[in-house]
Amino acid sequence: MATSMFLVVLVIFLMGLSAKGQGGLKTGFYASSCPKAEAIVRSTVETHFNRDPTIAAGLLRLHFHDCFVQGCDGSILITDTSAEKVAPPNLGLRGFEAIDDAKTQLETLCPGVVSCADIVALAARDSVDLSNGPSWSVPTGRRDGRISSTAETSNLPSPLDPISIQRQKFAARGLNDHDLVTLAGAHTIGQSDCLFFRYRLYNFTTTGNADPSINQVFLGQLQALCPQNDDGSKRVALDKDSQTKFDISYFKNIKDGNGVLESDQRLWEDATTRGIVQNYAGNVRGLLGLRFDIEFPKAMIKMSSIEVKTGTQGEIRKLCSKFN
Repeated sequence: MATSMFLVVLVIFLMGLSAKGQGGLKTGFYASSCPKAEAIVRSTVETHFNRDPTIAAGLLRLHFHDCFVQGCDGSILITDTSAEKVAPPNLGLRGFEAIDDAKTQLETLCPGVVSCADIVALAARDSVDLSNGPSWSVPTGRRDGRISSTAETSNLPSPLDPISIQRQKFAARGLNDHDLVTLAGAHTIGQSDCLFFRYRLYNFTTTGNADPSINQVFLGQLQALCPQNDDGSKRVALDKDSQTKFDISYFKNIKDGNGVLESDQRLWEDATTRGIVQNYAGNVRGLLGLRFDIEFPKAMIKMSSIEVKTGTQGEIRKLCSKFN
């Protein structure tokens, strides 16, 4: 009973925080101007999810990649030869069709009102919820940016980044170690091409062996999925135990040496990030006592407020793929 009451109070507290707004945003921003906005985004995401549940990971990653370059302004959606979308770190992004679908419906109902940046943020939340994860109130009111450049995508975290570089890139966006580990937990529904981690499986060390941090049983499974000489295009789940369910098994995998990406497994090698992983994996009680399903929404609200454009900044695009 006490635990239930604590959770109720905490949820009300979080809702109060988001209602006050983050960086000029506020929950219910479209309550008067386009009351059905969030319901339309939700139904659109659900339609695409029912066809292909893996689209959830794509939409979540789309929001992350948007926010880390130029802030959360929909710049990742621009289709152009020099835009973010065509930069190497973004070539595997998915979910654009769901965003465009929602935008088309919203432009018919409320032309020039709902930004593409907000659609991306709402779709990310809905994707987590549809994957049996937590839901949260998304502060809205973002406007779409007018800049999208491949040159700025070096800011994006890479699967090859050691903890020191991951920490640096997150700190540059106002995010701390706790946010880093919590947001990495999105990989519980993620996938990766073999191309981005196969180097760990063969000739990783100077003596020609695989990355020693990989569990030996799991190493054999990965090598079977990703042969040394294939084209590397096969997609592999980042959470081997429940790839379509938003849960804590991703953290248990890291603890057991079953992290697919090097950047994920390295979270176990740093004392600070290891403690957070242990906590989420369910092995630490006491001072931390943090729950992933409660902390993830908080980290998402924080991330989705990075360098947002509000008020008269930017624009509201008519098409998400091109500037007005």
